[in-house]
Amino acid sequence: MQLGTLFVASHVLSSGSVRETARNLSLAVSTVSTAVRSLETELALKLTERSSGELATLLASDDVREKLLPIVQSAEDLAEWIGTDKPSRLPIKIATMERFLEVADQGSINRAARRLKLGQPQLSLQIATLEKALGHRLFERQAQGSVLTEHGHEVYAIFQAIAQRWNDLKASSDERYQRTARALRIGSIIPTGSESWVARCLGTLVAEWNASRSKNAISLVLMTADDLREALKAGRIDVAILDSVFGLERFRHRELLQTNMVLIAPPQSRERTVAELVESHAICTPSSRTGLGHATMALSHERVNNRRYRNRDITAADSLPVIVDLVANHGYISFLGRVSAMPIADKVRIVELDESIPMSYHVAFNHRKASADASAMIIDAVAKIIATPIAQESAFA
Repeated sequence: MQLGTLFVASHVLSSGSVRETARNLSLAVSTVSTAVRSLETELALKLTERSSGELATLLASDDVREKLLPIVQSAEDLAEWIGTDKPSRLPIKIATMERFLEVADQGSINRAARRLKLGQPQLSLQIATLEKALGHRLFERQAQGSVLTEHGHEVYAIFQAIAQRWNDLKASSDERYQRTARALRIGSIIPTGSESWVARCLGTLVAEWNASRSKNAISLVLMTADDLREALKAGRIDVAILDSVFGLERFRHRELLQTNMVLIAPPQSRERTVAELVESHAICTPSSRTGLGHATMALSHERVNNRRYRNRDITAADSLPVIVDLVANHGYISFLGRVSAMPIADKVRIVELDESIPMSYHVAFNHRKASADASAMIIDAVAKIIATPIAQESAFA
């Protein structure tokens, strides 16, 4: 990582614009963009993203920008010391600064090379190149070793400040990367609410996982069944709780439980049959991207020709809490698995269907041992929450 690169990236984080930074620093837009990407790569942290063609800085960029400010100030001091007004073009690498500091601290290129596990000629060449770039001799070579010149002492103070600030920034980045690398990423279908078996299962998992003092932190995300399958395939998550077995052939997976579909209606509704309810109410269901939405397609509610509120139907409401609210408070009807409907029986009216439409829930996971451990805990949690679970821990033996 070069000092000039940090200077440029810091200005982008401050201005929020690659093009403005390029204009102010008289640099190519591609050069500025590369500086930002280099910093993101070095810190293993996303700092910016494109939105409608414009650059948007993310929340994490605020902390990084603040920590870069002392480095930017030191870069300006160094540029002034050299006699240039372009700190953005300083080609000096942080690694070179750290090697200079090691030579100064050891008082010998030979000793510094041994500590850095470098060849002495290689280190000597780097110091000579640094002296040429700065335009001053930094060391006096003596029989006993290498002693800082007056200019060397001045550079030492600047380099030490830069190296310390950069190492502090990198240390927090390395710790964050290690936490991310160890984290167990668990994805789940969206629960109907905090009282649902899905939410209770995930809560139990997190509590027991942390109580076991596992080295792997847990990260939870909620998605549709389609998104969960794609995330598993791409390696973005390690474990998934889904309401469909479709597309799980390449993963280890177990059935968590079986249930059947029911209709949920407004608590004040008076219609007795499913046909009457379908005819008299607007319908809200998840899209076919969800296992639940796919299952509701089998109900063929379109066969009712004279539905009163057909124009108000919503067939892509992929948020179960929103669906429950539409049913409980806005006169819609919908369909849920019985296991998801029972915990909200005080909010909605549950109506049996004329025909049995089965649904099953599954847990799928990748090859990581932590994934198998978490899946076993999920199965155990479901066994405690639901009376007749299908999967058993022995399935993981």
